[in-house]
Amino acid sequence: MSTIIRSLTTPTPKRLRDLIREIRSARTAADERAVVQKECAAIRDSFRDPDNTYRCRNIAKLLYIHMLGYPAHFGQLECLKIVASQKFTDKRIGYLGAMLLLDEKQEVHLLVTNSLKNDLGHQTQYIQSLALCTLGSICSTEMSRDLAGEIEKMIKSSNAYIKKKAILCAFCIIRKVPDLLEMFIPATRTLLNEKNHGVLLTAVCLITEMCEKSPDALQHFRKVVPQLVRILKNLIMAGYSPEHDVSGVSDPFLQVKILRLLRRLGKNDTEASETMNDILAQVATNTDTSKNVGHAILYEIVLTIMGIKSEAGLRVLAVNILGRFLLNNDKNIRYVALNTLLKVVQADYNAVQRHRTTIVDCLKDPDVSIKKRAVELSFALINTSNVRGMMKELLHFLETCEPEFKPDICSKISFPYKRWHIDTVMKVLVTAGNYVRDDTVSITIQLAAEMKELHPYIVQQLFKNFKDHLDEQSLIQVSVWCIGEYGEYLLTGECAEDEPVQASEDEVVTELEKVLSNHNLNEITKEYAITALMKLSSRFRTSIGRIKDIMSVYGKSVNVELQQRSVEYSQIFNKFDSLRLSLLEQMPLIETSRSKNILHENSSENLLNGVSDEGDVQKENKKNLQESQNILDILDVGSPTQPTQPPPKSGVNDLLDILGDVANVTSSTAPVSIPNTQPVPMGNDLMDLLGGSPISNQMNGGNGFPPMTAFNKNGLLVEFLIEKDISDPDVTSINIKATNSTQSPMSEFVFQAAVPKSFHLQLNPPSGNSVPPANSGSVTQLIKVKNPSKQTLRMRIKISYSHNGQTVTDMGEVNSFPATLWQ
Repeated sequence: MSTIIRSLTTPTPKRLRDLIREIRSARTAADERAVVQKECAAIRDSFRDPDNTYRCRNIAKLLYIHMLGYPAHFGQLECLKIVASQKFTDKRIGYLGAMLLLDEKQEVHLLVTNSLKNDLGHQTQYIQSLALCTLGSICSTEMSRDLAGEIEKMIKSSNAYIKKKAILCAFCIIRKVPDLLEMFIPATRTLLNEKNHGVLLTAVCLITEMCEKSPDALQHFRKVVPQLVRILKNLIMAGYSPEHDVSGVSDPFLQVKILRLLRRLGKNDTEASETMNDILAQVATNTDTSKNVGHAILYEIVLTIMGIKSEAGLRVLAVNILGRFLLNNDKNIRYVALNTLLKVVQADYNAVQRHRTTIVDCLKDPDVSIKKRAVELSFALINTSNVRGMMKELLHFLETCEPEFKPDICSKISFPYKRWHIDTVMKVLVTAGNYVRDDTVSITIQLAAEMKELHPYIVQQLFKNFKDHLDEQSLIQVSVWCIGEYGEYLLTGECAEDEPVQASEDEVVTELEKVLSNHNLNEITKEYAITALMKLSSRFRTSIGRIKDIMSVYGKSVNVELQQRSVEYSQIFNKFDSLRLSLLEQMPLIETSRSKNILHENSSENLLNGVSDEGDVQKENKKNLQESQNILDILDVGSPTQPTQPPPKSGVNDLLDILGDVANVTSSTAPVSIPNTQPVPMGNDLMDLLGGSPISNQMNGGNGFPPMTAFNKNGLLVEFLIEKDISDPDVTSINIKATNSTQSPMSEFVFQAAVPKSFHLQLNPPSGNSVPPANSGSVTQLIKVKNPSKQTLRMRIKISYSHNGQTVTDMGEVNSFPATLWQ
């Protein structure tokens, strides 16, 4: 009686269409929320009724509310209730609600496992289909393991409708639990014999997933490549079939899936690739390209050809297909072509080069995405033969392109030019051999030092070249200098520009030993080699003992210069090892103006010392300019204004010969040396050498000023090395050197300085922003201070850095500058 009364008093719930109409008619978001909240309250009340006739309708409305983004979790158990119903309409809504409202993170979804198992064995195929779809959507690891056996049985069903859904369900289970893959392999073997295209399509998807998850499955299914080729051949040779025809192409979806599977099976397998070469060529030539469907198949053909070990002619065909895509009026097809060419340009560089003109024309396309891809592809196509033409096109594009393109274009334009420049100079050194002038060696070293981003590429290529040309002095000199400066890149093998060259420490030292023992090489080249070995002692870790032994051996050399260098280097190892890392740091870049001044000074000195007749000087100048003009054009530097002669060479040089620079481009000695005009007796101690040599002056600031400690706190030591500017007595150069004695690096290091208004301060960029730990390196920075009023200098400094994850900032004042600094 109470049930009858309740049914008479409970109003009939709204239909789904009425709720949709009411929600759409809401004018504001607040009105919509009010409608939804009112309806959710009514649905909750109806769920409490044990005899709810309209449960199915309420679940449908709740799913619509869920799709709008409102919470609907309170309907989960109701979905499970109507899943257990015997009505197909109730099951359909219940399973749909389970797919939308349940996931494996909620424990309640495990309650549906029993219902799924019962419905998978139902006699009605449509109820089985509902259970399969739901299992594929919400299967968890536990649910997959419980029901995998049922799915494996259903794959063997004779009903194609059930079979294709069971295959897709197996696909989802394998993706969730790859361990269950082996269970489905026996049932999958016969699926490719099916005539139904739906079963074939799902079977190919399942096999593809198996091959991606398991290398063993990949090897197993390579046996079915002939069968896949036969299916694909039947598709392209079959006549018109209205059931599978799409714009004149027979079942393009199945064709695409088979091509993707063939690409997976043929990767790194020569036999499988040979089997599918012919069918790929047939599909590529027989596919109609007038419709978008044909373009989709050709795109997959290109990816498959480039993804397997295909024949060279087939690769050219694939690139030509992409070239035809570039001429299509559809922007999407042009974009796909450019994007794919960018991926395959390394696989067949010459074939892509044939379409360079069409690619460059894409730079004029109004579509920004197409222009972006065209720019990237244009840079990828630059080589030594087309660099000038391509640079001209890119510079023209730079003039007219949108502002968003300009930063990337500017940075990329300079990079390939530098690479081309270096490659050209290397080729000149290899080709010219011993006919290269000494000044070319120095200029080449300067060029290599300036291209910091190409140091890995330069040192690796030079190492590879000089091993094969041990009789060419100039190439060896440049190679050995670069190995000494940047030899650490040979150990890492890191080189983004080309195939990297990697060598062990022993290999590098062995090659330098060959240079030292080669009787066909002159003394200067061997001096380069002994200095490079000493430099490598600060970059290598396991070969230091071997380098010490080499120094000991050549300390007894009959060559005085080689002997002195070896003895001095041995003294550094034995008595001044704590200074070795700082002494052997990478050479700083040489200022162009300084190089020109030294060149001019050497020319003047030659005029005073050796040549008195002005006519002879002019003749010699003209001859030298003519001989060097071509090589200097290649090296991109101006011709020297005066010829220079090698300075007189002392029998013995002091320690600073080692640590000099390459500023003197006319010197016949190694460019790592500063010319020394004061010979030092061989018997003196190393400190005697340091006492009166340029090195001592350099370490003391260059003008006799001792190093100043400007800051010393928390393991960070900042020293000032003061040097007077010869050209301007009012200017003082202060070389800052920061070292770190802690065991952790100090990153983001910033040094700032301020002086009174009567001074003029110029702060140059630092050599780096990270101070290495354990005094293994330093950060240097140059300050120039001009003091026209000759006042006492007071300087405030501010130092900031990050150490062990903490940011440290300190300030201080330096007042202890020498009183004679500006006298």
